[in-house]
Amino acid sequence: MNRRQFTKRFAAGLAATAASTQFAQAAKKGGFGFNYIVGSSMYGKLPLAEILPEVRKTGAAHIDIWPKVHGNQREQMEDLGHKKVAAMLKQHGVKLSCLTHYDLGPMGLGKDMATAKKFGCQMMVCGGSGPKYLKGNALKAAVKTFAEKMKPHVAVAEEHGVTIAIENHGNNLIDSPDSLKWLMEFRSSENLKIAFAPYHLESLGVDADGFGRLIEQLGNDIAMYYAWQHGMGCHKKLPKEQELMQMPGRGNLDFTPSIAALKKIKYRGFTQIFMHPVPRGIPIMPTAKETTAEINRGRAYLESRLKKLG
Repeated sequence: MNRRQFTKRFAAGLAATAASTQFAQAAKKGGFGFNYIVGSSMYGKLPLAEILPEVRKTGAAHIDIWPKVHGNQREQMEDLGHKKVAAMLKQHGVKLSCLTHYDLGPMGLGKDMATAKKFGCQMMVCGGSGPKYLKGNALKAAVKTFAEKMKPHVAVAEEHGVTIAIENHGNNLIDSPDSLKWLMEFRSSENLKIAFAPYHLESLGVDADGFGRLIEQLGNDIAMYYAWQHGMGCHKKLPKEQELMQMPGRGNLDFTPSIAALKKIKYRGFTQIFMHPVPRGIPIMPTAKETTAEINRGRAYLESRLKKLG
C-alpha cells in the first residue's frame, strides 16, 4: 500500500469511527444518534473479503449477514470456516450483529441460533407466518395465534441471547400497523421485536406522517429500522436511477417525520440503509466501492434531516 492509499484509508477509518461512536455518545447524553448496520445483501454475492473492509467506511461497526438469494455471505461463512470469519471481522473492526433468515422462517431460526451465540450476534430477522389479507378481529386473533406458536422459539432465542425481529413484510400476516401493535401486545418476551420496513407499509398507504406516529406508538419495540422507501418498487427491472429511488433521499418519501419520532423515543436499535436490486443477488451498484458511496449518500441525507431537527 502506498502513502496515498494509506492516507485515504486512514482518513476513511477516522470518519467511520467518529460516525459509529456518535450513537454511543448520544445515548450516554440521553439523546439520539443512528446506530448503523450494513446489510451484506447490498453488496450482492461479493466475497466477505471485499465487503468487510467497506463496513466501517459507511459509519457502521455492525454487519447483517444474508443468505441466498439476496446474498450468499451466510453460505460463505461455512465455506471459509467460522474461525477465519471471526478473524476477518476482528481485523476490520466489525461485529456480526444480525443474521437475516427469511429462508428459515420464524419457527426455523433455531437451526442457526448456535452460530449467532458463537459470534455474539444479538439479532435474527425474518418475516411472520400465518393467513394473509386479514383485518379487524380476524387479524387480531391470527396474530395472537402466531405469538403463541412463537413462544418456544422465543424461549430458545432468550437462551442464546438473541432477539427475533419480525419484519412487516408484504403479503404476510405481520404486514400492517395493527398487526405490529398486536404482535407486541401478545408476545411472550421482549426477545421478540419488530424490524420496521417503510417500503412495505407505503404499499399499504401509510404516509410520512403515519410512519412518525407508528414509530412513536411502537417505541423501542422496534429493533431494526430500515431506511428504505418504495420509490418505483423492487420487482421489475428498471433503469438504475429509478431502481435507486428506494434509497433515502432519492424517492419522494420525506424521512423527517420518522427521524423526529426515532429521536423522540430515543431509539436504540439498528438503522439499516437498504434497498433491493433487480435481480436479487447482485450489488446495488456495479462495484463494492460504488455501493459504499451510495450507502454514504443515503447516510448523508439521514444525518442532514437529523441535524435540521436540532
